[in-house]
Amino acid sequence: MINLIWLLLIVVGILVAAFRGQPEIITDTVLHAANLGVKYSFDLIGLMTFWLGIMRLGEKAGLVNILAKIIKPITKVLFPSVPPDHPAMGAILLNISANALGLGNAATPFGLKAMQELHILNNKSDEASDAMITFLAINTSCIVIVPATIIGVRVAAGSLNPTEIVGTTLFATLVGMVLALTADKLFRVFTGKG
Repeated sequence: MINLIWLLLIVVGILVAAFRGQPEIITDTVLHAANLGVKYSFDLIGLMTFWLGIMRLGEKAGLVNILAKIIKPITKVLFPSVPPDHPAMGAILLNISANALGLGNAATPFGLKAMQELHILNNKSDEASDAMITFLAINTSCIVIVPATIIGVRVAAGSLNPTEIVGTTLFATLVGMVLALTADKLFRVFTGKG
């Protein structure tokens, strides 16, 4: 459906430019947007490399283990069917950590690994387990403490105060995560699974 909407917007834009006798606007806009895309990509490569390096240092220094100890009581409640020492729990913790730092691209491999491990715990069933559903709710709505990627985009775009979004991002993602976990629990109660 979204592809159809994008196609409709592009076609309407081309038709309006042609109707107004200004087809060069299309070419100029496409080239300008492509140049901006490449520029922002290169700016973000440096930022992502930095934060991925910080995550790796934190992992090697044992900060992930410290974070795991802090989050462990919460994960026991959220994922009662997952053994605390199972690889799925480690991948879940790494995913939450990367998402909390605003590194969605870095969180994706950990999320995929967590789902693979949860799938194994689910006896490779075609139906998602409660832990898989809860993890999906957390992964898609995770609280973001430091929106590093968005700050990087704002820096690349020339924002005068790229960090001004930290407070509102923290609030919005906290509310989103609480609502996602509440909905997860309510659906479980109403379907008789919780």
